[in-house]
Amino acid sequence: LLSHAKLTSNQTSLHMLRLSNCPRSTPLRIGSRDSSVRLCRRFLSGEASSPREAMEYDVVVVGAGPAGLSAAIRLKQRANKEGKDINVCVVEKGAEVGSHILSGNVFDPISLNELFPDWKEREAPLVTPVKKDKFLFLTEKHAIPLPVPPPLHNEGNYIISLGGLVRWLGKQAEELGIEIYPGFSASEVLYNEKGSVCGIATSDVGIGKDGQPKPNFQRGMELRAKQTLFAEGVRGSLSELVMKKFDLRKNSDPQSYGIGIKEVWEVESDKFEEGLVVHTLGWPVSVSSWCGTFMYHMAPNKVLIGIVLGLDYKNPYLNPYMEFQRFKHHPSVSKYLKGGKCVAYGARAINEGGLQSLPSLTFPGGALIGCSAGFLNVPRIKGSHTAMKTGMLAADAIYDQYTNDEDISDKQIVQYEEDFRQSWVYKELHAVRNVHPSHKYGVPFFFAYSFLDSFLFKGRTPWTFHNSKTDAEKTLPASQCKPIEYPKPDGELSFDILTNLTRSGTNHNHDQPSHLRIRPEKADVPKNTSYQVYGAPETRFCPAKVYEYVTDEQGQNPSLVINAQNCVHCKTCDIKTPENYIQWTVPEGGGGPSYENM
Repeated sequence: LLSHAKLTSNQTSLHMLRLSNCPRSTPLRIGSRDSSVRLCRRFLSGEASSPREAMEYDVVVVGAGPAGLSAAIRLKQRANKEGKDINVCVVEKGAEVGSHILSGNVFDPISLNELFPDWKEREAPLVTPVKKDKFLFLTEKHAIPLPVPPPLHNEGNYIISLGGLVRWLGKQAEELGIEIYPGFSASEVLYNEKGSVCGIATSDVGIGKDGQPKPNFQRGMELRAKQTLFAEGVRGSLSELVMKKFDLRKNSDPQSYGIGIKEVWEVESDKFEEGLVVHTLGWPVSVSSWCGTFMYHMAPNKVLIGIVLGLDYKNPYLNPYMEFQRFKHHPSVSKYLKGGKCVAYGARAINEGGLQSLPSLTFPGGALIGCSAGFLNVPRIKGSHTAMKTGMLAADAIYDQYTNDEDISDKQIVQYEEDFRQSWVYKELHAVRNVHPSHKYGVPFFFAYSFLDSFLFKGRTPWTFHNSKTDAEKTLPASQCKPIEYPKPDGELSFDILTNLTRSGTNHNHDQPSHLRIRPEKADVPKNTSYQVYGAPETRFCPAKVYEYVTDEQGQNPSLVINAQNCVHCKTCDIKTPENYIQWTVPEGGGGPSYENM
């Protein structure tokens, strides 16, 4: 069994392996499509009430993204350099490292330069330097060139696949001795008798839709740690629980979000301009909504194209996916795509609240890093470099404490937050803190203020704009809004959702409880509020056609249907459903999208 065990992007049978007496110091290697990752887990078969086995670490990192891997790597780099032993584990819900990673992405290498100064010699996948920036204001038929604002100057940056970079980081981590467990969903935060975080537990597997154990039922594993770093990305399910338990948002604004929807195209050689970066404002979305688009030309012949739409939009009839499909028919865009082929699709929520919406970063037993906290620089549309740096800052603070006092259990590593406030990340976010929230004062004010702040003020103002409402609270009743008619996709430049969904590689085991849960106290909201008052906005904002309503023959008695198997893990429903009636939780490990070049 062990010699033939394989892990591929869509196999969830990994959870059914029974590995006994596999010591942590000699992990079993199980091959994957892009990299060999370490796997060591002892399973217990039996009833759901049986005890879980546990493994002990100094540091557990939840999420193998840019922040999580950078933190783990930094810890091991320092320990190896000083000849010390520190056990670090990274747990990742995607079937492979990188399979749940999606981003634009024009990458600022500032943090990578620090983490691996020799990244070129190590052949990091940064091969397309930005050669030209364009900034356009679109009307329905025309594209008006505008001066490129300073935040969108990309000299020295690279057009990349962030998933590709994360896979590369995973290989570097493995070579340093870091244990990485892909395909395992962290579903529970562990607390000790003092109330401090002391690790996580992975989800049980082999539970049917009816909530009962199936013959292949396996208990999850406890990964106990002296310090736990949450690097789950935007709206991480465990990160949200930790923020609530320790009241980490008591001194911050409500976080605001956007949804990013992206396609990857292979285009004809005569239409490809290597290194070209294009950003737009304006059509197709009303300027009253926070929205922009991007188009990046990445070698050898790929065009990365997408839309970012603020989820604070008011009209419940707005459909982000259909706005994106309509955008591709603009003459300034379609000239690149005609004759090409769409090869990948995906979507992901992003943080847009900025500095004002950052929670407290530390708590007894752990910390929030990367997009779990929300370090995106909104005007730059960049967050990977800040995510990596915050992971490194947290790692340095933990390691310093570890070397001074090896018992770091229960400790709140406040040095991390203090170091963040002295870092270039804080300075970068502080300089642009007012750009996004200025939009709430109206379009004329936003354009004028953004111009002045970008070219003149550069954040050096004594005031800070704030946000007091969640994105869900900003949706207006359907009766106050005008329905939006969208053109039917033509199958060449634009596509229906289910066709595009096949390009995401999304796969879930159908016979498991839905990971998209209606909060018990909100059971009546879908029918009585979302459908009746807001016109069922979840049937439009979801980029995977997860939500639909069915009615009787008279069109009455609406009932919500949740097609959880379609979910691409974008988290938009957890953010934008009326009264936040959906709680996003993790499915069985390995489920979800299988992104390759996103």
